[in-house]
Amino acid sequence: MPSPFDQLLPHYDAVVIGAGLGGMTAANNLAKFGRKVLLLEHHYQLGGLATFFKRPGGHIFDISLHGFPHGMIKSTRRYWSKDISDRIHQLKDVRFINPDFEVRTTFDREDFTRILIEQFKLPAATVEAFFAHLRAMNYYDHDQRTTRELFEEFFPGRSDVQRLLLEPIAYANGSTLEDPAITFGIVFSNFMSKGVFIFQGGTDLMINLMTAEMKANGVDIRRNVLVEKVLVERDAQGTPRVQGVRLRGTRLGEEATVSCGVVVSNANIKDTVLKITGPEAFTPAFVAEAQAVRVNTSSCQVYMGVREGDSIPMMGDLVFTSSAQPFSSRELVDFHTTSRTYSVYYPDTRPQTKVPHHAIVTSINQRWEDWANLSEADYQANKQRVIEESFQGLERFIPDIRRKVDFVEAATPRTVQRYVRHVGGTSFGTKFEGLKVSMRLPEQVGGLYHAGSVGIIMSGWLGTINYGVIVSAKADAYLRDPHAGPLGDAKASEGL
Repeated sequence: MPSPFDQLLPHYDAVVIGAGLGGMTAANNLAKFGRKVLLLEHHYQLGGLATFFKRPGGHIFDISLHGFPHGMIKSTRRYWSKDISDRIHQLKDVRFINPDFEVRTTFDREDFTRILIEQFKLPAATVEAFFAHLRAMNYYDHDQRTTRELFEEFFPGRSDVQRLLLEPIAYANGSTLEDPAITFGIVFSNFMSKGVFIFQGGTDLMINLMTAEMKANGVDIRRNVLVEKVLVERDAQGTPRVQGVRLRGTRLGEEATVSCGVVVSNANIKDTVLKITGPEAFTPAFVAEAQAVRVNTSSCQVYMGVREGDSIPMMGDLVFTSSAQPFSSRELVDFHTTSRTYSVYYPDTRPQTKVPHHAIVTSINQRWEDWANLSEADYQANKQRVIEESFQGLERFIPDIRRKVDFVEAATPRTVQRYVRHVGGTSFGTKFEGLKVSMRLPEQVGGLYHAGSVGIIMSGWLGTINYGVIVSAKADAYLRDPHAGPLGDAKASEGL
């Protein structure tokens, strides 16, 4: 294979670090502004956590295709292409099965309102007031309440309602009852708009379409390249400014340096500040603030491929299950949690394939610290335990599931850390305080921007795409006038 550094230009207007959805969107948008853009990805696959992998037997597994809100249709049409946007379809069968209740829903506001009133016996006025309150929440109010306090305000003493409301958002962004209410409210409202959606055709088709779009717009895409350092120098006025990046090939270890006007990092904000750029580029107070940002939780996943020619019955598109009683957000991330979500992929997920395939991906929220220091023997044993528990849970719906599956594999927070290099192996970025650090980055170093998963933006696909759009506009403005005033919190968060 040729070196990823072959025919690199000595200078680019913008370098984007990391090809997750935020990074790819920022790169594509900057290229459409007419900028010369270099997109760098340390892995051989684009997409970050919104990607796929293939295994023998014709199996293709999506890492995080289920699901995203209706806003993805508008965002992908405007910032990607109509072809991508037209393939986004609603999931119609979302299930909750636990000791408190069983619910089957289309997961939109109309159906959730009906369920809360009819099944949970809540006053219609209370339900309507709750939804109206969520829609009015915004970043600028600096609401100090936790999600627990928000729930108690509207549904005091109703742990069953808390479970219904929180479990799907914990699956989407790692939220807990103790996180700021806004991290629940904005994300839940997005889903309640019109339900949960999926990209029909699979993540492999989506990434291929996005890659083709970026290339058509002139983005220079390089895989197997690790950015070891963002190069920063002070100008004549003493202002730190981006000068370029130092690169290393991940296959052969070759090295290169390119200069650039701006850098957009799609890496974790703590990695961006403390490792890739380095503390020396920032004020001590900003470094302390970045160090204090808490990392969010991660995930374990079990990938099950159904044998070619075999099938499974319809059990729902997205199934939230748990045997925990009582409900607690602590149990959701326990090393031995019984709370797991099944994402079921039927053949119509990839209608373009000649041979129909079924797949099931089990997801559980986990903590890095429970997995990081296991011995190799304990690590493998616990991976097998998670696989076995996944089979046991599925047998309730598909008694002969073990016979039907001919491929199974488990991923852990250590897997996430290996493939996307996020500090703490996080699937969900940082806690809410990371948003402020992310937005203030260009105030510290001219030309340095961040489009990774933080705070409100930890809400999955829609949040990362929209953040990539916002940041690319700011980066383009800097390229037009590098000496304009730095962007404050209000401007940088415009459009969240």
